[in-house]
Amino acid sequence: MPNTKSAKKFVKTSAKKRKTNQRAKNQVKQLIKQTKNYLAQNKPEQAGKSYQKAQKAIDKACQNKVIKKNTAARKKSRLVKALTKSRQ
Repeated sequence: MPNTKSAKKFVKTSAKKRKTNQRAKNQVKQLIKQTKNYLAQNKPEQAGKSYQKAQKAIDKACQNKVIKKNTAARKKSRLVKALTKSRQ
């Protein structure tokens, strides 16, 4: 339990930050999963559109320091690799 006034404020702000970070991470996960589902269903056009949304969400999460730069690059790289593999 926080003792000082500033510690109580920090608890509130960290809870808000945690909520927004979780929302961003969940959105990234959801869009990646959606893209993979389209690839599994052999729908490359929809997968391409979904990939663009996923890429945007990943970049935003990286920009806001929710995920690290290399993690973002790895996620995008794996999605592109899967997309190109399915188009062949």
